Amino acid sequence: MPRTTSEKFSRAHQVPVKPKSSPSTSITNPIFNTHRFGQHILKNHSVAQRIVDSANVYPTDHVLEVGPGTGNLTVKILEKAKHLTAVEMDPRMAAEVVKRVQGKPEQRKLSIVIGDFVKVDIPYFDVCISNTPYQISSPLVFRLLSHRPLFRVAILMFQREFAERLVARPGQGLWSRLSANVQLYAKVDRVMNVSRNDFTPPPQVESSVIRLVPIDPPPPIKFDEFDGLNRIIFSRPNKTIRANFQAKGIAKMIEQNRRTWLATQSKAIEEDTDIMALVNDVLNEVEYAESRAAKIDIDDILKLLLAFHEAGIHFS
Repeated sequence: MPRTTSEKFSRAHQVPVKPKSSPSTSITNPIFNTHRFGQHILKNHSVAQRIVDSANVYPTDHVLEVGPGTGNLTVKILEKAKHLTAVEMDPRMAAEVVKRVQGKPEQRKLSIVIGDFVKVDIPYFDVCISNTPYQISSPLVFRLLSHRPLFRVAILMFQREFAERLVARPGQGLWSRLSANVQLYAKVDRVMNVSRNDFTPPPQVESSVIRLVPIDPPPPIKFDEFDGLNRIIFSRPNKTIRANFQAKGIAKMIEQNRRTWLATQSKAIEEDTDIMALVNDVLNEVEYAESRAAKIDIDDILKLLLAFHEAGIHFS
């Protein structure tokens, strides 16, 4: 795999290697080694158009595209946006995107960053559109949500099961720690399903496109605390919350966190405190001891987190 960089293509960039065959050929293509990078090129142009249309791109928008591949979405975005920054891991794919707009008016609106999206610097953007490499699905979502200033909307393609977890609601089978963590900071809905046959090479799974709209302003909740609590209660989502707190190692972790918090508050550490008795008192007080994470919603989780904080119990 090439070394990750944040080097930008200049507008005068010349394509270093001329492909001997179309980028939509087999995964053994020596120029576009899609298997190596986990890439699946969207070949259905009507699906690509629907994805771009669903982003409602304005002529004044700066758009971020992650994983442009050979540029099938890119060229459609450039028809609508003021500027597009495309982040691509494979320099050869990036070269093909540049080649497609070379000498055209759209060339002036395109910047390409070669590198790993989870590591490169991200410029300002209003809209994100991504045919997401499956292996960075979760890091991509949380990097987008932590980006400031907030963007307006993201239209993202994922493996279908991952997408279904993002949009799941309490009481549904796929409601999970991921669902709660994302929905604390954004509204998520499904845009469309995409068949594996719309890609080359076809992935082993089906895909879905989701719309992600950040909550603005974001809730004043420390993510590490919210996620730390969810890590415990969703470890076995169909078990009671009390039972999940009784799992091995949880008491020790909570006690260490409590000591750290007391030290930062210059408060005395009471050596004889029974941490699990304190946990049970909180659970009984808010009446969530016998609840199950699979059934409770974000408001319930926030109420539980607040009660723990008031008792001096923290999760990060």
